[in-house]
Amino acid sequence: MTEEVRLALMAYLSKRYGDLKRHLVRSLRNPELAEDALHDTWLRLTRLEDQETVLNPHGFLLRMATNIAINHLRSHSQQASASDIDEILEMPDPAPGPEQTADARAEMEALMRVIGRLPQRRRDVLLLVRWEGMPQKDVAAHLGVSVSVVEHELRRAQAFCAEHMAARSPPPRASKKSGGKA
Repeated sequence: MTEEVRLALMAYLSKRYGDLKRHLVRSLRNPELAEDALHDTWLRLTRLEDQETVLNPHGFLLRMATNIAINHLRSHSQQASASDIDEILEMPDPAPGPEQTADARAEMEALMRVIGRLPQRRRDVLLLVRWEGMPQKDVAAHLGVSVSVVEHELRRAQAFCAEHMAARSPPPRASKKSGGKA
C-alpha cells in the first residue's frame, strides 16, 4: 500500500467514523464490538502493505472491520452461531455492479455528446468550472472575459445539459404494488 493510499484511508476512517460505526452496529448488533473493530481497523491500516488503490473506501473499511469483528468473535469463544456470522457477512457490497457501471458509462457518454453540442466558450466554462474545479474568477482570467460572463455561460451550459439529459431519459417506471396493505 502506498503511503498516500494508507493516509487517505485513515483520513476517511477518521472523518466518517460515525457513519462506519452506525453501519457496523446495525450489522453486528453490538456497539462495543463495532467500536473495537473500527479501532483495530485503524491499527491494521498502519501496518497494511501491498494494497492497490481503493476505489470504495467506505466498503473497504466496512469489510475490513466486519472481518475483524468476526475474527474477534471466533477467537474469544463468544458463542456466535453460524447463522449470526452468515448474517453479518451478508452485508451488501456498496460498489456498483456491472449493470450500474454500464448505465453510468452510457450516461456519461450521453452527457459528453450533449456537452459537445455547446458553443466553444460555454463548453470551456462548463468544463473548467465543473470538471477541472477551477474558480470562476480564474476561468474568467483564463478566457479573457468577466466573471459575470463566466457565471452567465455556466448557467446556460448547465440548463442546456439538464434539459437535454432529461429529454433523453425515459420516464421513471411506476412501481408495481402488491395486493396487500403494508
